[in-house]
Amino acid sequence: MARLKRRQLLGAGALAAVLPSRVFAQTASSARPQLLQGVQAGDFTADGATVWSRSDRPARMYVEYATTESFADSKRIEGPLALEPTDFTSRLRIRDVPPGQTVFYRVSYLDLGDYKTMSQPATGRFRTPPPGNGDVSFVWSADTAGQGWGINPDIGGMTIYESMRRLGPDFFVHCGDTIYADSPIVAEKKLPDGRVWRNVVRDAKSKVAETLAEFRGNHLYNFLDDNLRRFNAEVPMLALWDDHDVLNNWYWERSLDDDSRYSQKNTALLAAYGQRAFREHMPLAQSLDEPMRLFDKFSWGPRLDLFRLDMRSFRGANGPNRQTVAGADSAFLGPEQVAWLKQALKASTATWKIIAADKPIGLAIYDDRRTETGSEGVANGDNGGPLGRELEIADLLGFIKQEGIRNVHWITADVHYAATHRYDPNRAAFADFTAFYEFVSGPLCAGGFGPNTLDNTFGPEVVFQKVPPAGRFDLSPLEGSCHFGHVKIDGATGGMTVTHRDAAGGVLHALSLMPR
Repeated sequence: MARLKRRQLLGAGALAAVLPSRVFAQTASSARPQLLQGVQAGDFTADGATVWSRSDRPARMYVEYATTESFADSKRIEGPLALEPTDFTSRLRIRDVPPGQTVFYRVSYLDLGDYKTMSQPATGRFRTPPPGNGDVSFVWSADTAGQGWGINPDIGGMTIYESMRRLGPDFFVHCGDTIYADSPIVAEKKLPDGRVWRNVVRDAKSKVAETLAEFRGNHLYNFLDDNLRRFNAEVPMLALWDDHDVLNNWYWERSLDDDSRYSQKNTALLAAYGQRAFREHMPLAQSLDEPMRLFDKFSWGPRLDLFRLDMRSFRGANGPNRQTVAGADSAFLGPEQVAWLKQALKASTATWKIIAADKPIGLAIYDDRRTETGSEGVANGDNGGPLGRELEIADLLGFIKQEGIRNVHWITADVHYAATHRYDPNRAAFADFTAFYEFVSGPLCAGGFGPNTLDNTFGPEVVFQKVPPAGRFDLSPLEGSCHFGHVKIDGATGGMTVTHRDAAGGVLHALSLMPR
């Protein structure tokens, strides 16, 4: 511990002091470790963030960071080993950075094969939250490489990531479906108008993921996109997971006996592989050695607290969703997460409290879309009072009202269209809550669907939505299926503007709110 602390405090010459001098011998680039997936940061705190990268071989991670792009007065940290058990990924925390600073970092790997060959560095940046009422800007969306719509070289790849990068956001919230492990990618996909969508293809995306290696390969596929890697290097991410990170509409007890695509019928095992691959390839702060706990609070100065939820890990089995009493079979967030969220909201002093979820509250999302049966989300399609998973949400919303917690709104995704919903107790079957907005966006690169049916339990009203033309589904990215949302909070006034945008960054709808 003392040795590591000493290295963190050393200046730019520290690496030479802690590694053999032959590290800096001239080495052909082709023989050096390669950082083919670039770098990314995430799970920021008031004084730093997690930095992530991946080597192509067994190696030791080293990170140099500074508050100047020239890396004057930089510090270096010896990081963990990148080995096969973590798919050669590694991460470390950069700490003790002053508030309101842009941090420049570069990641290198020392080859353990000869302990003398160092990779070329890959560079990135992130900002720490401001100490006072500074401006806040962030983007959110979900759903990457779904329904067979992958990386298309003809249009420059997943250019939506470049559109988000150009806005210069402080961070990005990925609301789940970071991969589509159940959605193979083929070389070509035909559009209804006769056009052909071409995909970059890889073996790991040629079938549904059933092994840990195949789940890992799904994540590595996304990193092939130049836009995504460039975005990751400049915009830290808060990552959620959802069903397609494992398979469509999964829950721990689900049977796959009737799904001929899968030779592995154990959903719980597939979920364990999917969770492991997700944790390895996302810039999460938590150690891989601990049970996953995604739900957390992230503060961006006095103006914003963002609450990240996990709507997959603690849910009961999908079903009719009509239980009259809350219990294990109607759980969605689960008792521990609900208790944490209540207390975190109550303790928050931020102007705005934004809950980031992977599922909308008031849209009926069916477990079986063809027959419109079963419930994959919160809503059960019934316009009466709370039943099933709605009981948990009713309890949470009632608590927010009872405690007088103000300026709470939700961002979410999943349904593959952009929408703004206002939940109003005057229209609701359950009325013991304070009105709020839910902003839905996505997908990043997947098919377009919708609109879903509104469930009136909590009185949602459509303020805005952009959906495919009537009678169309699985709309292609070439036809405008892709969207992201942008939130900007004015540091001086506290006003918040939420903007829906298309894949090119064009504004589709904007709503401005002042804090209550």
